[in-house]
This record gives sequence, structure tokens and C-alpha cells, in this order.
Amino acid sequence: MELESGPGDLGPTPPKRTTLEEIEGVLFPSILCKHWSTIQGFKARPDDLLICTYPKAGTTWIQQIVSMVQHKGDLEKCNQKPIYERMPFIEMPPIKPFLSGVEQAELMPSPRILKSHLPVQLLPPSFWEQKCKVIYVARNAKDNVVSYFHFHHMSKIMAETGTWNEFLENFIAGKVAWGSWSDHVRGWWEAKDCHPVLYLFYEDMKEDPAREIRKVVQFMGLELPESVLNQIVQHTKFESMKANPMANYSTMPSFLMDHTVSPFMRKGTVGNWKKHFTVAQSEWLDDACAQLLKGSGLNFRTEL
Repeated sequence: MELESGPGDLGPTPPKRTTLEEIEGVLFPSILCKHWSTIQGFKARPDDLLICTYPKAGTTWIQQIVSMVQHKGDLEKCNQKPIYERMPFIEMPPIKPFLSGVEQAELMPSPRILKSHLPVQLLPPSFWEQKCKVIYVARNAKDNVVSYFHFHHMSKIMAETGTWNEFLENFIAGKVAWGSWSDHVRGWWEAKDCHPVLYLFYEDMKEDPAREIRKVVQFMGLELPESVLNQIVQHTKFESMKANPMANYSTMPSFLMDHTVSPFMRKGTVGNWKKHFTVAQSEWLDDACAQLLKGSGLNFRTEL
């Protein structure tokens, strides 16, 4: 997210909370929809690596891991820029004084690492045409929805959530930004069979980060010694990232994110959902997920 400079720029214009609009059956923030043709026309390059997740499924964590792998465990190189400048978010609309994600990506030299939350069917076609590698991270619905609920409160441009119960129902019905969680995780799960997609689970990453980071290293076509791998594990721990201004979004202007409401990096655990769900809500979500994922072969752990 590079700064935009131009004549007559009077500084940042605080955005208003957005409403949701539908594009091909998926809801998005209206501020993004205005730039949909630009996003869909994005020109991928063959050596682009795309990181894709449903929102709040471990996106920043896998971004930092990939950045550390790219720089062979050198934290100083990673920390030269905030994570949102190192890896453009291609759906990000232009919000003064920032460039859009597409504009930022176009200015970057190859090889680029990019970020998206798009469901598989709405990814810009050039990524498939160029046979770009994609790393996807999926997180269990219970922890994902809790994290997404808190993010809506601290983000100044996300839509109003309503009550926790209303948000939970909307989440399962796909009536939230970036659409249905189940469609998202299932769509990308199926895509891995015919495209170069590394599909990771948040819970596996928490259980054994070294094992999952090795998968990333191999997928990126690299080899790293065990000592460097251990460095990456240490520097990408939740506690390390939460204290790192280049990874925790604390450098993002307060008119976009209000960390006093809820920190961008909040808990980073598996099982925090238990502090939010009633027994009835938990059972209802279990039943809903079982139906929505039926026959997919996808299984999620909600505790370790």
C-alpha cells in the first residue's frame, strides 16, 4: 500500500463504513465494487506467488512466513517495509493517500508476492493463464468467525456487524464481505486438484509450524538449512509478530484501523471460540458446517 502523491492532495480522507454489494453471488464492500473491472483485469506474471485466504484465517501469519522464507530468515530485510507494502492486497481500493492494491502491484519488480481474499471462481483469470502458484490457508469456522467479528469492529471501512448472534448467522449464510466461508474453503480445496495450490490449515500451522513451513519452502522451490528454518519459526510466532510493527498493522493509519477497539492481531489461537459461543450456537454451527462441507473431504479441528 504505497502512498499516492499528487498535486492538490489535501491529505487522507477518512472513509465511511461501507455497505455490501453483490458481485456474481458474492458480497463485497461497496468501496471495492466500484473498482471491480480493474481488479478482474489484473495482469498476473508467471513468477507471481499469490497468498489467498478467507478473511481472518491466518493471512498475515502466512504472509510473514513466506516473506521470511523469501529472505532466507533475514528479519531485517523483511522489516524494511510494513507487510501491506511488501505484499499488495489486490482487492484494496484506492483510499487517499494510498494507491490501490492493483496500482501498487504494477509498480513492483518481479518476483511479486501478492495477497487476496477472493473466492476461487472470482480470481482474476490471468492468475490461471500464467499458472501462478497459490498458497491457501483455511481456518476452522468457529475461530474464523470470532476473529472476523472483532475485525469488523476495529476496521473503519467494514460494514456494521449487528449483534454477535446476527453476525454468526450472516457468516454461515454467506451474507458478509467476501461471501460464504464454506464456499471459499471448499472452492479452493477443489482447485488444488488442477492448479498449483498449496492448501494449508491454520490448526496444522499452530500444531507444528516447522512442518508446515517446510511445505512452504518446498512449494516455493527453495532449500533452507534447519538453522534458518528454526529462525523463521521463532520470528513468525504470534507473540513475535504481535510485537513487530512491520507485521502487526500498527503503522496503518487510525482512520482505517482502530487498534484501541481491538488489536489487529488479537489472540492467534485455536479454540478461543469457546469464550464466545453458547452451547446451542456451537452445536448449530457444527451441524451447518457438516452439511455445507458434506462430500468435500474437508475436515476442520476446532481444538488442539
